[in-house]
Amino acid sequence: MSDAGWLWQILKMALESVVLLVAVLIYTAYVLYGERKIWASVQLRRGPNVVGPWGLLQSFADLLKFVFKEPIIPAGANKGVFLLAPLVTATLALSAWAVIPVNAGWAIANINVGVLYLFAISSLGVYGIIMAGWSSNSKYPFLAALRSAAQMVSYEVSIGFVIITVLLCAGSLNLTDIVNAQDTRLGLFGWYWLPLFPMFIVFFISALAETNRPPFDLVEAESELVAGYAVEYSATPFLLFFLGEYIAILTMSAMTTILFLGGWLSPIPFPPFTWISGLIWFVLKLSFVVFMFAMVKAFVPRYRYDQLMRLGWKVLLPISLFMVVAVAGVLEFRDYLGAPH
Repeated sequence: MSDAGWLWQILKMALESVVLLVAVLIYTAYVLYGERKIWASVQLRRGPNVVGPWGLLQSFADLLKFVFKEPIIPAGANKGVFLLAPLVTATLALSAWAVIPVNAGWAIANINVGVLYLFAISSLGVYGIIMAGWSSNSKYPFLAALRSAAQMVSYEVSIGFVIITVLLCAGSLNLTDIVNAQDTRLGLFGWYWLPLFPMFIVFFISALAETNRPPFDLVEAESELVAGYAVEYSATPFLLFFLGEYIAILTMSAMTTILFLGGWLSPIPFPPFTWISGLIWFVLKLSFVVFMFAMVKAFVPRYRYDQLMRLGWKVLLPISLFMVVAVAGVLEFRDYLGAPH
């Protein structure tokens, strides 16, 4: 390829990345608004309704509030690591979207190991939390960071086994291929949520714990930890942590959509449903999973830390291990009989 061709490819990828990041950030702003409205409705109150029509600009008002606040750095903190931690968290959360296909052929990087890339990015997210807890030079954020690291690592094991079962069925690590493998005449009944229903539930629960969402938000909610690993943060650095957490939620929701809910595929594989853009179906499914995340916070009581770890190691891990063996056995038996894939 000529120099001009390389330059054009780089500019095209940069432009696509900017468009995707802006879309993800705006969607995140309205996810925040939507969650606050959902929780308000459950609790029989109004929620945001002042800034803009029906409160639609509330998230942007909160952004301005954070931006204009003064960032305060503790005197005893390691200032370089202290400021780098939220940047690492937000950057990793955003970089995960580089491989997520929101429609057929719509991915910044359609790599053959997209699943491994997403799994690696979600695993690296723990470093930002550890950096924040250690650099604050305070026992409370350090203890919270240790708890969060243990929690995230524990549930990543179950997530890994869930992904293995999907890969066994799809036969590919490419996210686009995984979606195409679910494209059958059965529509939504041909997606992996039905044959792999136990793993679908395990993945959803593990995603809640991986992103520190209720009822597993112990690292930032228990009274003895004050406010978790971010207790010493304020203004824009705290905003970056908050943003990173919510974009990680969207990433997990997108992974749920791709691995189990058919990605951009229409739930009814016949016109006029197939005339609707795959992007719209993807956003609708993504929004449904985010809605379930919000509803769990609204009605599920918080776990104790020992209950959280017992659920991960003694319940979800054995279930996921059993399902890996069962799925592999069923697929091998089917191949032995010569049944069509």
